[in-house]
Amino acid sequence: MSPAIRNQIRELRAQRELTQQELADRVGVTRQTIIAMEQDKYSPSLETAFKVALALGVTLEHCFQYEPRARR
Repeated sequence: MSPAIRNQIRELRAQRELTQQELADRVGVTRQTIIAMEQDKYSPSLETAFKVALALGVTLEHCFQYEPRARR
């Protein structure tokens, strides 16, 4: 099943020429956390999502998108 929350972190980070480590330092998380978010393997807490968006200079909605999963 695909994740319900998708993000544009990798694209936004690349546009700003930030490394994963630089973004992690700005957000206050590990580089491994940034990697997991970029690969849609980890959905951050709301607070961390806001920190990521702020560090990238975009709105939360621009950085993260919610896609409801289909019900069975």
